[in-house]
Amino acid sequence: MICEVGYDKTSIEAIARRAGVSKQTIYRWWPSKGAVILEAATESLSTVVTLADTGDIVADIRTQLTAILNLINTTGFGPAYRCLIAAGQSDPELLRTVFDQIIEPNIEDFGARTALAQQRGEMRADADWHTMRDLLYGVVEYRLIHAMPLEPEYIDGVLEIVFHGAR
Repeated sequence: MICEVGYDKTSIEAIARRAGVSKQTIYRWWPSKGAVILEAATESLSTVVTLADTGDIVADIRTQLTAILNLINTTGFGPAYRCLIAAGQSDPELLRTVFDQIIEPNIEDFGARTALAQQRGEMRADADWHTMRDLLYGVVEYRLIHAMPLEPEYIDGVLEIVFHGAR
């Protein structure tokens, strides 16, 4: 629905009408339209954020980021997520929930996967995984929020810089 009419024109009433339930039913489960949209976005994202372990951390991150870009570029996830972030600027609880449900679980997964990669020698043992995370995923957030193109080839360039430097 949000993809059809936009965030501002999406309402609890319209969501309830589309679902064939009363708006009281919607409010029983979600406190706001942002919460409804967040749950839908989280479900969409959950299918692509798994960070595999093939023994090649760069290939695993490339696979994950490419799947995320595909979701952003071919579904309504990108516009919905941008709207959630925008709505979160005036709704700190929504923004915190976005962090708790979408960002934090992925930070934990990335931290665990990079720790394993460091133990195995897939990457330097002293590599700062927090900064790597910010560079890899922050660029996706930045480009998504600003409606800039997100192409798999761009991800290859970011991976090259993060894992091999700019020299």
